[in-house]
Amino acid sequence: MRSLKQIILEAEKKRIAVGQFNVSNLEQLKAAAQAGIKLNVPVIVGLSEGEREYFGIHHFRDLVASYNSEHGRENGFWLYTNADHTHSLEKVREAVRVGFHAILFDGSKLPLEENIRITKQAVAVAKRMNPGVLVEGELGYIGSSSEILKEIPEGAAVKPEDFTKPEEAKRFVEETGVDLLAPAVGNVHGMLKEVPNPRLDIERIREIRKAAGVSLVLHGGSGISDDDFIKAIDNGISIIHISTEVRVLWRQAIEKVLSQRPGEVVPYKLMSEVVDRICFLIEKHLKLFNKIR
Repeated sequence: MRSLKQIILEAEKKRIAVGQFNVSNLEQLKAAAQAGIKLNVPVIVGLSEGEREYFGIHHFRDLVASYNSEHGRENGFWLYTNADHTHSLEKVREAVRVGFHAILFDGSKLPLEENIRITKQAVAVAKRMNPGVLVEGELGYIGSSSEILKEIPEGAAVKPEDFTKPEEAKRFVEETGVDLLAPAVGNVHGMLKEVPNPRLDIERIREIRKAAGVSLVLHGGSGISDDDFIKAIDNGISIIHISTEVRVLWRQAIEKVLSQRPGEVVPYKLMSEVVDRICFLIEKHLKLFNKIR
């Protein structure tokens, strides 16, 4: 079976992107898997530290393995796992030990020098345990909450002068040894309630990809326009993260189905519609990212 690194490199050659969707429960995981199976494309499922704690890291691993065993295809569908927004070396070790394909070590709130120092340690720890695991670093703060926002998170880089600089990206990659880089290019975690999310700086993406020399990851994909997604992919983005949209739709779907069936108490009769609605959303994104018409 192809490694996640192979999947990402193939995406770059085809000028498409791999979709990552954060999941917190079985319904969201089922929806991500069903969308990938239907379109026969690889999908990354990510769990933050909080999501890992709730889901159960070993349960998650085993469920992903069962999907791959039953539905995985050599040149099509496969679920890959990412330990998203990992903040300690202890959690890095845990994720590698369980068998995650990738780890995002998030030092984005730290000054550059400190971010480099601790991310370099995370890379060393992960690669010592499993040389094949991919380690992603984050350079530039874009907020930390996957939720509906009333305003831009304090300290988030939303002005061009605050975006990740190509020369700093180059240095960060060279000194840390990360396999993947998540820059700040106008993206923010979460979705703004009253106004559209900021537009992406496409030229900055192109410059960072050229300078950094590694595949780029776009965080904060919820709320970004389709046009910006395609331009970002064409200029160097190889992985796109979606989380808030999944969470918001999950809640909306639950509220709708409960209001429509107030007397229903059988969980699977309620949750099947929730899964279908989330699956439709993820399928829509996967078609866009993979340029499937």
